[in-house]
Amino acid sequence: MYDEIASNKRRSAALIAGFVVFVALVGWALTVVIGRGGPVGLVIALVIAGAMAFASYWKSDTIALAVSRARPADPDQYKRLYNVVEGLTIAAGLPMPRIYVIDDDAPNAFATGRNPRHAAIAVTTGLLEKMNRVELEGVLAHELGHIRNYDILVSTLAVTMVGAVALMSDMAIRMLWWGGGRRGSHDRGHNPAGALLFVLGFVLLVFAPIIAQVMHFAVSRRRESLADVTAVELTRYPPGLISALEKLRDDQTVVASASRATAHLWIEAPVARTREEGRLAWLNRLFDTHPPLDERIAALKEL
Repeated sequence: MYDEIASNKRRSAALIAGFVVFVALVGWALTVVIGRGGPVGLVIALVIAGAMAFASYWKSDTIALAVSRARPADPDQYKRLYNVVEGLTIAAGLPMPRIYVIDDDAPNAFATGRNPRHAAIAVTTGLLEKMNRVELEGVLAHELGHIRNYDILVSTLAVTMVGAVALMSDMAIRMLWWGGGRRGSHDRGHNPAGALLFVLGFVLLVFAPIIAQVMHFAVSRRRESLADVTAVELTRYPPGLISALEKLRDDQTVVASASRATAHLWIEAPVARTREEGRLAWLNRLFDTHPPLDERIAALKEL
């Protein structure tokens, strides 16, 4: 397991580097399409990518919490929540994370932050109402597993990086639609290399959101299973997390403030996945960031 955690850290570093490079490529493609490519455009793209990475490192957890409409949990009002988290952090040898609550009937939770010393856990009021203490302990141990395994940095960075890629791609296509790419079009007509760069840049911008989503998948699926195993190690009681996952599987409510941009953060994908839950369920399943709950439950029963 410790080898897995070490490998997870290496994959996290590679994914972060990959996101930064990809954002730089998309930024460069944007400058090419609007007619400001070349070395200056590449420098601008690198500066933009570096600035986004820096801002994401420091502020992506704040963005994720704000997007999810999380508010700080009052220690007196949520004593059980604080007691469970405190006991688990002692067992895990972790600093106490900041604790947030989201007013939502759907049971769910996520962890965010840039490292264990600057981490936060957010839970929905639905989770607190529908889980008994043992089940709540299993869910919170899973989230602390993400913190302990250093999943939270790359997962939280993905929120802003994927959003930035989608924004730049959309901006470029809108500018082309309204004639923003006409600058330099005459020169491209007499410059085959420039025309080729334009085509490559345009293709990259069109497919950028899909590529970003594929990178999104790499952030989550294996990490969820590893966090499940870490949770069992912390609680020493697999039935607690198994029962919690079964309740999450059977519950049909969907987190109102969730989106596909933040879906990978939660213990269960907080978007519609069946026809009864929403009309876009087929699209959410296509871009699913989590292993099926039945697979996770079966794996835990083998422990």
